[in-house]
Amino acid sequence: MNFPIFVARRIRQPQQATFSATVSRVGITTIALGVAVGIVALAVLFGFKHTIYQKVFVFGSHLQVSKLSLNQSFEEPPIPLHTSAYDQWQQIPGIRHRQAIAHKAGILKTPDELQGAIVKGVGKDYDWPLFKESLVEGRPIQFSDTTDAKEIILSRIIARKLNLKVGDDVVMYFVQNPPRVRKLQVVGIYETNLEEFDNQLIIGDIALIQRLNGWGADSVGGYEFFVKDFEKLDLTAKELFARLPADMRVERVTERFRPLFEWLQLLDQNTLVLFVLVLFVTCFNIASVLLVMMMERTPMVGLLKTLGSPNIQIRRIFFYVGLQLAIKGLLIGNIVGLGFCWLQYQFKIIPLDATNYFMSTVPIEFDWSSILLLNLGILALIALILLIPTLIISRIRPVQALVFKK
Repeated sequence: MNFPIFVARRIRQPQQATFSATVSRVGITTIALGVAVGIVALAVLFGFKHTIYQKVFVFGSHLQVSKLSLNQSFEEPPIPLHTSAYDQWQQIPGIRHRQAIAHKAGILKTPDELQGAIVKGVGKDYDWPLFKESLVEGRPIQFSDTTDAKEIILSRIIARKLNLKVGDDVVMYFVQNPPRVRKLQVVGIYETNLEEFDNQLIIGDIALIQRLNGWGADSVGGYEFFVKDFEKLDLTAKELFARLPADMRVERVTERFRPLFEWLQLLDQNTLVLFVLVLFVTCFNIASVLLVMMMERTPMVGLLKTLGSPNIQIRRIFFYVGLQLAIKGLLIGNIVGLGFCWLQYQFKIIPLDATNYFMSTVPIEFDWSSILLLNLGILALIALILLIPTLIISRIRPVQALVFKK
């Protein structure tokens, strides 16, 4: 058996009354808390970013194509539906889905209330599986091949303001010359908790907007594209732009909602600061624990040196002791951290104010690669820190250590 490992195991079984036993428990607890806090922070951070991204992508998509113009209104000038970018989208690397859309401003009217809104017209190619994550009541729009659907999906905020529910009819006045009026039926209610969308956007049939604007079925307001890998958004945008006519432009979601994405980047920086503080406290404590154990066993060090053990062999003994403490702390920390995240993921224990945080509960997203890197990083850093206190062994003289024992 390896001699340093054998001695390290014997040292790791101290009497319960010794001071080093208490210090060892403190060190293990510190490592466990640090790992648990790191895992929870990662899960919440990735969960928060994923939830916000999904809410933004429902209405913002990843890439939006529109006609190049100086028009700053909500309504877009028409572009042809059938272009190489739209019809041959599967040939563009990185594109997952595409859909045609159009917007039109109007006023919803009930007997007691008025509410301005923007209708986002969509068709059968709309990404309904993504939208259903935000659909809290009702159903998607049912499209017809012969006429435009008189169905809309309201946000929960607009529905409450107008006192509307699924199945109710509402009159909408569309802003144009001359004004047009349509009677529409509410078939669904969505909620993203993002005021920029919930306060003004409703979902309708793109054929309704085409008819109101006097467009043909081959004219739309723009295209929306979704990418397979969000990390390659810029590269995919360049590939898409190369296939567009000269009078069209591509806008990234990170440009349209720049303040929101900058805020999410700030969260990454805050999490990094938290990790640095946790690692500092964890490493300081484990180094202190190992130093106390070495000082308590100074006579043993002197005896081993007297028997001919080299400094590097004795250093390895205490290095293994510290490493065993670190591994035990990592295991406990993973159990606690992952257990807490699982409870929150399943039972939504901790609520949030949706007005301020855009979601009703603390979100959890398990990114296993990041959790593995966190564990490996903490273990590697602790291993490096453990080399520092073991340097004191070379300064211990056998004669002084044995005298101290006497």
